[in-house]
Amino acid sequence: MPSYKAPVEDVLFLLNDVFGFERYNNLPGFADASPDVVGAILEEGAKLCEEVLAPLNLSGDQEGCTRREDGTVVTPKGFKAAYDAYAGGGWMGLSMPAEYGGQGLPHTLNSVMQEFTSAANLAFGMYPGLTQGAMAALLVHGSEEQKRTYLPRMVEGAWTGTMNLTEPHCGTDLGLLKTRAVPNPDGSYSLTGTKIFISAGEHDLAQNIIHLVLARIEGAPAGTKGISLFVVPKFLVNPDGSPGERNGVSCGSIEHKMGIHANATCVMNYDGATGWLVGEANRGLNAMFVMMNEARLAVGIQGLGQSEVAYQNAVAYAKDRLQGRALTGAKAADKPADPIIVHPDVRRTLMSIRAFNEAARALVLWTALQADIAHRSDDPAERQAAEDHMGLMTPVVKGVLTDKGFDNAVAAQQMFGGHGYIEEWGMSQFVRDARITQIYEGANGIQAMDLVGRKLPRDGGRAMMRFLQEIEAFSKENAGETALKPFLGPLAASVGDLQKATMWLMQNAMAKPDNAGAAATDYMHLMGLVALGYMWARIAKSAVAAKAEGNGTAARLDAKLATGRFFMERMIPETATRLARISAGAETVMALPAEMF
Repeated sequence: MPSYKAPVEDVLFLLNDVFGFERYNNLPGFADASPDVVGAILEEGAKLCEEVLAPLNLSGDQEGCTRREDGTVVTPKGFKAAYDAYAGGGWMGLSMPAEYGGQGLPHTLNSVMQEFTSAANLAFGMYPGLTQGAMAALLVHGSEEQKRTYLPRMVEGAWTGTMNLTEPHCGTDLGLLKTRAVPNPDGSYSLTGTKIFISAGEHDLAQNIIHLVLARIEGAPAGTKGISLFVVPKFLVNPDGSPGERNGVSCGSIEHKMGIHANATCVMNYDGATGWLVGEANRGLNAMFVMMNEARLAVGIQGLGQSEVAYQNAVAYAKDRLQGRALTGAKAADKPADPIIVHPDVRRTLMSIRAFNEAARALVLWTALQADIAHRSDDPAERQAAEDHMGLMTPVVKGVLTDKGFDNAVAAQQMFGGHGYIEEWGMSQFVRDARITQIYEGANGIQAMDLVGRKLPRDGGRAMMRFLQEIEAFSKENAGETALKPFLGPLAASVGDLQKATMWLMQNAMAKPDNAGAAATDYMHLMGLVALGYMWARIAKSAVAAKAEGNGTAARLDAKLATGRFFMERMIPETATRLARISAGAETVMALPAEMF
């Protein structure tokens, strides 16, 4: 059966050595997150994920969820007890405000826990993950009454949350949605319609499920300008805060999916269900985007999580599986063959996954820190810079980390040969589960178009310029460090490719928009490689310093530097290929008439 070990030591090195977590003690919640406290929190989170969630991953996949005749859903064996342990440990409200029962700790720690949970049991992690996104939307856009009614129970885990966007005829183009909302005399609304692909839409883990639903009020404008957001509880809430009468919302069926079988992905029917407007009428997308952006970053973390757990199991197998002899002579002469980890191509595969995982984890934490600054700093300039970073990096984190996460799960499966194709080994589950991350919360092609069409040119390209200036400043500051030359040289070349690609789009995309569309995915991955390369340069600087000061295990720090050099030598040069594709334009992409496909 697959196993999982949370990378606590790696996370602590990134937080303490690379990003200087304590430097943010001026922000609310950070003063309570001392190194000792953070270490204890991560160790406890790791224990929960390793000992409770991971053992349920394979069995949950095999058992799946069951819909009863009355429309209720039963989750796999052990999930209810695991959820109670998760909620009882206070993990749901780790970064939520204390006034609603949360611990008020930095969101960055919640992002770490999201990785651990996603790697240990992705399907399980979606139940609390959707709830945290719903809480974020209510916290920003909900009325005071709505926040008092829902947030404390969601923070404690007694109630969970969902988001309901997609309809059978409408996915990315939400302007087509048909779910309608009719005003009631008491200020509530009656919602009628059908939503599909609703993760955690119905289950037996919590007392109540709080649905956030996009719908169109009767008489509202067509398209996205007429969409509103509503909060629709499964059970109406009594005056004393307890769940009351069953609302007019039910699970019509459970989707039969390729993966994440243990998460109840539901068709939800709204039959005159009572809901309440969240935020302003016809401004629902503005409110829902809070949850969608939280979800997109969380899905990027899911991609990293699947890459990490697949890597760990592939390494364990490669050290144990005996096949053939090393090209340079037998390494295990006392055995009939050498373990496959002696073979260069096996090492190339494993190093590629490892080099991605460590840099991707740094990128996640860097971005999570920016989220904390954006939400907690009292300095307007700091907040703006952090918000610029979030806007620019959200599609990159979502798109690149899930594309590569899936690729890495497949590569890790390959290490097992035919055994990787057999379900009992668990590798095929990582592949199947990772696949959805490229699709939901905005398919990755949409993320790429969002980056190129919206985020890149916004505010005159201010976010992109700040990103490039930060890398340039880092490179200049460390230009004299001999140990960093293997990192700074390739990073500079990749930045040059990114600048050329950006200039090409500026010169060629306005007159011919198809050029932007044809270039978008390559541009997103080019930018992702630059961001990951910058993370490796920062990791290397901290590793060199820690080694010189005698902090940490020298062998472990050497391994980081070797892994980083691998990335710089064998992975970041791909930016040149991406640039060549971008510069080729859209002519051949658009050349064939539709009937010739």
